Amino acid sequence: MPETSILENPAGNFVDRRQRSENPGNPGVERRQFRDGDRSARPEVAELANAIDDYKINHRRRFITFEELFDVIASLGYHR
Repeated sequence: MPETSILENPAGNFVDRRQRSENPGNPGVERRQFRDGDRSARPEVAELANAIDDYKINHRRRFITFEELFDVIASLGYHR
């Protein structure tokens, strides 16, 4: 019985997720959004989460800065 090493990987089993997909216009394959998680009963919370997700997808960002978060909130019409 031949022994196999854990370092051996049969061809075709590895998916390099760092590579961009061949269809960059398809935002449905993104894995970094809030959208798939539990939603609050408050519609304004869901609206903010969706706006942040849209910003992250449009700007290809995994994380956003406080300034970017402020821009998203301001784009929804909130002000101090």
